[in-house]
Amino acid sequence: QVQLVESGGGSVQTGGSLRLSCAASGNTYMYCMAWFRQAPGKEREAVASLDNDDTTIYADSVKGRFAISRDNAKNTLSLQMNSLQPEDTAMYYCAVLAHVWVGYPAPLEAYDYDYWGQGTQVTVSS
Repeated sequence: QVQLVESGGGSVQTGGSLRLSCAASGNTYMYCMAWFRQAPGKEREAVASLDNDDTTIYADSVKGRFAISRDNAKNTLSLQMNSLQPEDTAMYYCAVLAHVWVGYPAPLEAYDYDYWGQGTQVTVSS
């Protein structure tokens, strides 16, 4: 069982930056991890994923602006978000894929992930 708690959300203006953090209750260094987001009235979508060898994948909409990383010593996952736009407004969730995964690199489909945090709200105003 892995418990995840996100933090770092808030309200910023267009062009601003935020850094989201996700604290995990157990060791997650061997797992794939990811950030997803969901805006009101829209489906949950992937933002970025991180394999256990630190290979990353980003959604096209955030490439060059967002960076996912992990600190295995602290069991935390981070998402640095720069050049934020109003369309980035959403609830952001971190997720852990905690079962045997034969694919590579870490997936961007929500159904592949086993554990989820409660989310942290990001609001970007124009």
